[in-house]
Amino acid sequence: MDTPKIFESEYRFCLILWEHEPMKSSELVRLCQEQLGWKPTTTYTVIKRLSERGVLKNENTMVSSLVSKDEVQAAEIDELVEKKFEGSLPAFVAAFTRHQKLSEKEIDEVQRMIDRFREGGKP
Repeated sequence: MDTPKIFESEYRFCLILWEHEPMKSSELVRLCQEQLGWKPTTTYTVIKRLSERGVLKNENTMVSSLVSKDEVQAAEIDELVEKKFEGSLPAFVAAFTRHQKLSEKEIDEVQRMIDRFREGGKP
């Protein structure tokens, strides 16, 4: 199953949900009002829209996600690499490192991920 597209404002909403789920929709409305400045109707509209797209479920006023943060982030990266770098991960990494200074610690962590991947494990 493909991960449903989540737009920026929906992603900020999902960050709140992922941190507190499962949770009552009324509590989600309160947190969205505090953290995002949303009116209750906006939050309920987003709950309905994301529910229809299979991102979350809202049963008996309890809201929980059907898609994880990791899945959404991976789908976004895949889309970015495909659209902007013709599917080439090395081209993406090259562009990123040309404009982003990596610390020695970050370089070591990336190398450890590559090493684990080579060994057949998860990065």
